[in-house]
Amino acid sequence: MCGFSACILLSKASINGHISCTDGVKTAGSKEIERDLEANGAEVKGLAADLQASLHLITHRGPDDTGIWISPNERVGLAHCRLSINDLSSAGRQPLHGSDNRIHAVVNGEIYDYDRLRHECETLHNYLFQSDSDSELVLALYSIYGAPDFLTYLRGEFAFVLYDGRHGAQRVIAARDRYGIKPLVYTRLGPKLLVASEAKAFLPLGWKPRWDVRAIADAGWMFDDRTLFRGVRKLLPGHYLDITEQDGVRQVKYWDAEYEDKSKPETRTIDEMVSGVRERLVESVRLRLRADVPVGIYLSGGIDSSAIAGIVTELARKEKVKIGNEEATRVTCFSVAFPETSGYDESRIAERTAAWLGVKTIKKTITEETLAQDFADAVFHCEHHHFDLNFVAKFTLSTLPREHGVKVVLTGEGADEHFAGYPYFPAEFLREADEALPDSTLSQNSDLRGEMFKAVEREMKAIWRRAGATAYEDKPAFPSIAGVGATAMSDNLLAWHPTATLFAPWLQTRQGDYDLRRTVIGSHTSDVQARMRSRWHPLHTAMYMWNKNSLANVLLSCLGDRTEMAHSVEARTPFLDHHLTEYVNRLPPSVKLRYGAETENGELGPTWTESSMALQSLTEKWILRQAVRPYITDELYNRKKHPFLAPTRWTQDGPLHRMFKTLLTPQAVEQLGFVNCTTIQEAMDSAWGEKADAKSFRLLVYCGAWVTLSQRMGVAKADASDWETTV
Repeated sequence: MCGFSACILLSKASINGHISCTDGVKTAGSKEIERDLEANGAEVKGLAADLQASLHLITHRGPDDTGIWISPNERVGLAHCRLSINDLSSAGRQPLHGSDNRIHAVVNGEIYDYDRLRHECETLHNYLFQSDSDSELVLALYSIYGAPDFLTYLRGEFAFVLYDGRHGAQRVIAARDRYGIKPLVYTRLGPKLLVASEAKAFLPLGWKPRWDVRAIADAGWMFDDRTLFRGVRKLLPGHYLDITEQDGVRQVKYWDAEYEDKSKPETRTIDEMVSGVRERLVESVRLRLRADVPVGIYLSGGIDSSAIAGIVTELARKEKVKIGNEEATRVTCFSVAFPETSGYDESRIAERTAAWLGVKTIKKTITEETLAQDFADAVFHCEHHHFDLNFVAKFTLSTLPREHGVKVVLTGEGADEHFAGYPYFPAEFLREADEALPDSTLSQNSDLRGEMFKAVEREMKAIWRRAGATAYEDKPAFPSIAGVGATAMSDNLLAWHPTATLFAPWLQTRQGDYDLRRTVIGSHTSDVQARMRSRWHPLHTAMYMWNKNSLANVLLSCLGDRTEMAHSVEARTPFLDHHLTEYVNRLPPSVKLRYGAETENGELGPTWTESSMALQSLTEKWILRQAVRPYITDELYNRKKHPFLAPTRWTQDGPLHRMFKTLLTPQAVEQLGFVNCTTIQEAMDSAWGEKADAKSFRLLVYCGAWVTLSQRMGVAKADASDWETTV
């Protein structure tokens, strides 16, 4: 686990001094880096100091060590800050170097199934490892299989930059894991390509940030490879950059999710499918317990993290599996608590689960003062806005593990995405019969399914309105090969995008009557859209869209890596193991969402109401509940999904109100250049107190993030020239 920064020269200029990665960059000396470079045989130049300054801005990602390598011709510079997890010795330092010193890499993340893969590399291919670090598998597998084949062997969460300096094979490979758990952003600066874990790392390398107002206004930053900043792109999950002097920079897909043909009848029994999920989930958890440091768990009041805690407990007690570097039978769990009166507090349920499992829990209480104090820091680390303050709560929660000597935590992210846990999914489940299980109730009774479909659509719009989201009214679907279900799901994905009234008049005029659903649909290739229309069940289309958009670009960022690594905590996500997800994706829709007229869902919480009868008659994550039944309490088994959200109603003149009034001054909002100041003033008046308007509060959260980034990263005031004419 780490952070990295890299500079790659793209120009075809010769290496005889015409141009290098150092040109155009302010430089300064560093004796420590000079010694590292001399040891690696590289000529000492100012680029080293600038890469070190780049690392300094992301040192939270790796406070344990730093290393820099620059090629002798200064065409490639690799920098790394280390969070030591596996192989704590100096042999695990990065950048990594092949045994012949011609292949080099910086790796962020964890590669699982390390022991088996290493054994195969050593015995079958005679590869000579230099360390016991799992990251070195990237070098070994690339050396053995080459690109892109080596990527199929990598199991886990990762982002890396690899330079192959062998004669005749010179290239740079920059890759990201299948779901985008680990971040990787890049930008062009003249003839140079800059690559890093976070955009702020570009600042010492000459980058001058400007807003990408089109990506903000048309929601592109949430749905494609754009970010909030002009010219800064995210490497898409399951893709790699292939960089050569001959072909320049190419983005190549190496993996994608696939679902079973919706017309194919299911032949497996329910018991077989339940066992298949359980076996793969337990294996995924087991692999993620391997570490040379202590491992903990983020425990909420939901089924996902509780199942992880239950599996870990059983592995430790019955099979004597080590929890990280500890031979213990009690795992340490970390939980968050909101004020009980808010209706969003799940800590009591987490405590009951912990008591049932006999595990240790450490709780962080999130107060209004906490949210106000940590808001700006959380935004700075995330580098994008969000609709809710739950990301600030996650940022605060992530202080706990390091305070108690824990560097690694297991989390429940990815379960809702693959077992249909979100309330966005039922309408698409009901849109068509499940031909894979033609004997199921809803496949047999089309009238019931049709009535429920209409009711669920009404209920979801009511939920959106109560939560302050945008409930899009029925509007004509534009022509698309993806089909009507994909267009409808786009409305759900756009529910948390701010309405046009938030933007300055010039930006509203520039955007015109553009249909934002085109951004969503356009983020998927034509072959994927064709599968959405003809091959996949609408539920699976909706799940694919969510996983490619909101999961990768929002949840795994501000509720994942960015807020965890802000405090040097590595989070591992067993539910996003691709061996598990590829199996689950091929399961029928009706085992993910299960109809039951007498379904018992327990307490309703802040999301559901008594009137949500159609939604409540469907049990989300049904097959997961069966698979993890031995590891969870009856309370959790019967409990309806409760999203991890923060309260939106706060007192007038309280800490948050004061914080936003201080932050969102007319001058600060005006300096953004793309926000309607009048809208923010009106929102400030209506977002507080007993009659607080949730939508107004969310507008303040959006704009507060932009002002924070503007001030902390020095983003220039936007104007009409910041509208990118091409996407």
